[in-house]
Amino acid sequence: MTTRGLEWLSAAADDPADCRRKWADDPRAPYALTVGRFFDVVTVEHRVGMETFDQLLRRGLPFGPVVLDHKACRIGFFLGSRSKEAFVHHLAQETAVPLRYRYPAQGSVVVVPGPMPMTGDRYQWLRAPTRRPIANPLRPAALATMLAASAELLARVDRYSEQYPSPAAYALPLFEETTDAG
Repeated sequence: MTTRGLEWLSAAADDPADCRRKWADDPRAPYALTVGRFFDVVTVEHRVGMETFDQLLRRGLPFGPVVLDHKACRIGFFLGSRSKEAFVHHLAQETAVPLRYRYPAQGSVVVVPGPMPMTGDRYQWLRAPTRRPIANPLRPAALATMLAASAELLARVDRYSEQYPSPAAYALPLFEETTDAG
């Protein structure tokens, strides 16, 4: 995390000076920040979140900081404050099937890792803030699109895994076709 990212994130705290002091004493320490003033957060379960993160990254789509909570098995995507309406609108356009996500209300609290978490810490940055994110109306659309696509992809993978639980289960029908033809 850069100094500008740390300043922006700590400014979101109810007591920014206390937040900076805590992180100066222990840069690994998690801290609870209020949602809605500087940012909103959409959280999803780990598997869908990791796929969504990967798709956003590989496709070069705009997205902000991303946090991982190992214990809760959730991924949190930061959006600009007051992005809920746009996010929900774009998500509804992408899928008719309701997706499982949480969008904490304004004034709720989200726990973020310190500026230098280590492997094994409960909270880690997948993408730490490097500066105050520039308002971008495409972020909610990109997140909604990739979230819906990732959920559908993983649902298809699960259906395939149920149909073919092992390589042998996949190969057996192919083997039977070749022996019946010969």
